[in-house]
Amino acid sequence: MFRKKAVGKNHNKKTYDKETQRPVLKCSICNGEQVAGFKDIRTGKFEDVMLIRSAEDLEIFKEMYGVESIDKEY
Repeated sequence: MFRKKAVGKNHNKKTYDKETQRPVLKCSICNGEQVAGFKDIRTGKFEDVMLIRSAEDLEIFKEMYGVESIDKEY
């Protein structure tokens, strides 16, 4: 009924402000849910971008935004 979105080199590159934001993977201790997004360096406000369900999802996030490493927060 529903098809999975095509993944690979077809997704668009996106940008973020590297001077005011840093990539973060927020992880729940209770249920293990992980959300990738960006945290404002000055205010600490987190902007969620994508739910991470697998290692493949994390790689897609990194490739989309050109992120090499990502910090985990609990």
